[in-house]
Amino acid sequence: MNETSGTFSWIDYTVFSGMLGLSVAIGVYFGFFGPKQNSKDVYILGGKDMNVIPVAMSLIASQISGISLLAIPADVYLYGLNYIWVLALIPIICLISVYIYLPVLYDLQFTSIYEYFSLRFDKKIRVLSSFLYTITVFVNCPLITYIPSLAFAQVSGINVHYITLVVCAICIFYTTIGGLKAVVWTDALQFIGIVVSVFAVFVLGILAAGGIGEVWEIADKGQRLDLSFSIDPTLRDSFWTIFIGGFFNYVPFLTLNQGSMQKYKSLPTVRSTVALVLYSTGYVVLAATTVLTGCVIYANYWNCDPLTNNQIQQSDQLVPYLLMNVAGQIPAIPGVFIAGVFSASLSSLSANLNTISSTIYEDFILPFLPTTTTERTASIILKVIVIISGIITIALIFLYERMGSIFPIFVALQGVANGPLLALFTLGILCPFVNSKGALIGGITGLVCGGWIAIGHQWYSIQGLLRTYAKPISVEGCNSTFNQTAEPSAIFEEPFILYRLSIWYNALVGTLVCCVIAITTSLLTKGSENKIELNLISPLVHKFVEEHNTRL
Repeated sequence: MNETSGTFSWIDYTVFSGMLGLSVAIGVYFGFFGPKQNSKDVYILGGKDMNVIPVAMSLIASQISGISLLAIPADVYLYGLNYIWVLALIPIICLISVYIYLPVLYDLQFTSIYEYFSLRFDKKIRVLSSFLYTITVFVNCPLITYIPSLAFAQVSGINVHYITLVVCAICIFYTTIGGLKAVVWTDALQFIGIVVSVFAVFVLGILAAGGIGEVWEIADKGQRLDLSFSIDPTLRDSFWTIFIGGFFNYVPFLTLNQGSMQKYKSLPTVRSTVALVLYSTGYVVLAATTVLTGCVIYANYWNCDPLTNNQIQQSDQLVPYLLMNVAGQIPAIPGVFIAGVFSASLSSLSANLNTISSTIYEDFILPFLPTTTTERTASIILKVIVIISGIITIALIFLYERMGSIFPIFVALQGVANGPLLALFTLGILCPFVNSKGALIGGITGLVCGGWIAIGHQWYSIQGLLRTYAKPISVEGCNSTFNQTAEPSAIFEEPFILYRLSIWYNALVGTLVCCVIAITTSLLTKGSENKIELNLISPLVHKFVEEHNTRL
């Protein structure tokens, strides 16, 4: 199978346009005909009367981005099934969230969860944490927009730049005028498109390969099912790098971020626990399917790699390439798939735009506004922030398209900010003796160390000095002929070990550095000198808080 079959038909364009049209319609409804968006709380929290089902669907949709649908299957195709260990982490992370983080952060009912740091430490830590979150958003948004645009360009032939401009403009529009309610309900609609597209590619790919037994056998022979349990921290993927490193990446990614917490708080009661359970279950099912799709792709192209054969330019185009091969002649299927991929992208982008507006407003703008600022003025400022953030996202897309494979970049850069962010929340909620001096120095040091390692890793990777050990591929079954010149293996000195660490350990390094420096500094400066309110600390350590307060 080496020629792309079928083209994007008018039916496919209709399906895709229909999805975008419905998203705009929902935004128009909530912006002009639904409850008025002239208050900050209604715009950000949806009036706190949202239903648990659409909120859970919105949580899943906003986390299953185009990266999940396209980049993860491509990563499994090239490097094997080790990513499957992430799925085992999700239930563990949800349990930790329910018992440690949610009891504190939900009950406080802040607009921005980073307001927590103002009470627990001081405003400096709040600004630092908001800055870390802002980094993750502006790393994430261009990636989740560029990847589906790349897929659409693959199946339609339209220039990827035109696609990103149009889709970003639509998302900015309905997020700006509709607020959180528009985001949640469009996410719920787009969740359906995500489910259909994920299972359509998975099932059709299995059928094209000859059945699930054939897929499993081919993947096994091609070493895609070989799981590494090596403790070598420089290996790109293994059980330990993904299970341990992934934990420190996914706790802040799935739980300790403004977007998720904002949706939990849009619920009228503590039903956020129910939403979290539904969210984790749906996420695991969809993520597992995308991971196994990587094996399905390999089963279809095990003897004719389309990347080596120059049928595609980037590995992130493998999924749409497979789709057009197996379903290009079936009316509406390509359109449904692309609509689903863009559903994942739009839901993530709209959630990020909505939450970054509240974070920037609360933590960087509100302190400088006069106390007489009206709710209407605040709502207008929030909408302007959404527009500016969207424009920045579009500009950054042109940078990312020159950086090669998307998934490792995403993991590495997210880890830089997520590491110290996780450390700050954990120290604040579980360690009553940690003071603001320790948290500030620890947070900055963790960010600098994580950033230094990530930049060094990326630099040496571009220079070709880091080994990634991709699984074997073949072009023996290709019908076309092409020239491929094998370059002699170069002998080079390996970079310093920290630059060779797996990208999964970036968040771990940031977390550990932040915790060690924060705890050491706090102990050297006699710890927290103020009494700490019990509602700022996890119930698990209330006993230690009472002892701390008694000593003061």
